[in-house]
Amino acid sequence: MNHEPDPHQQTDGDVYVSPRYLASTSGIGDPALAPLLDLDWDLRFDEDSNGYLTAPDRRVRLGYLPEGEDDGLWRINAYRDPFGPPTWGACFNDRAPTEFVQAFTTALAAAYKQGPDAYLAGPAAGMEEHDAFFAFVPLLNQGWVIDNPRWGVFAVQSPDGRCGLEFTTGTLDPAAELTTRGARWQLWAGKSSDRPVWYATASTNTPVALLTAVTESVADPAPLPRWRQDTYSYIKGMAQLTPILPPAPPTPTPLDVRRALAARRPAALPAASVPRWSTTSRPALPGPRR
Repeated sequence: MNHEPDPHQQTDGDVYVSPRYLASTSGIGDPALAPLLDLDWDLRFDEDSNGYLTAPDRRVRLGYLPEGEDDGLWRINAYRDPFGPPTWGACFNDRAPTEFVQAFTTALAAAYKQGPDAYLAGPAAGMEEHDAFFAFVPLLNQGWVIDNPRWGVFAVQSPDGRCGLEFTTGTLDPAAELTTRGARWQLWAGKSSDRPVWYATASTNTPVALLTAVTESVADPAPLPRWRQDTYSYIKGMAQLTPILPPAPPTPTPLDVRRALAARRPAALPAASVPRWSTTSRPALPGPRR
């Protein structure tokens, strides 16, 4: 299946939201499912229209849960043993921008094609892309500042203080990491991490490459398109909205100009019909000579 966007399709929105982390869900889950569906993952639905996507090797599962028990809309778990407990898990709540979920699933699809050594690779200090600090780099490169919101938490925060990424140190409960916001990683936007509008969490062994794909998308300065009237699609009162203007018409080429002039030029009149006098009276005929 081909899920590539049509470059000629109109922008799906009437405003741009900036900074992009102050957008919210687009309300359409298909773009985030597409990278995994392209790998022929199995998609099934329950009677409540919750979707369940399973990898061919049964080691990675994604739940799209609009009718779930809590606000965790997207839940992704990976397993070394398909019948054992998850090796890692990530969650995006129902207000998280769909583009950030898509960044995660796109990176997951790339890792899955490489095999278990990639999609089950946990963080490892001092190993470049596997070092947990690597996930902070895209944000720091955009001027985010280091913060210590509470004991045992290393964090970076956006310049406006409305988005942050937190990394909790020390020993954590593996079960709680998968079912609560008490996970190793938490990305949030809103008034504070205690009162976020949207959030995403990831457990201790989540591959750093997947987290970095999300932070790269968050750090991207490009705004996200949304609809002004759908206030759930951006954080009202915080986000900056800019109208999306229709594209300017293309500049005509010299050949276009000549063709346009030719189309407007009237057809040539027959020579006999061209008037030879400036008055409507006909001149008198000459009289006889005397």
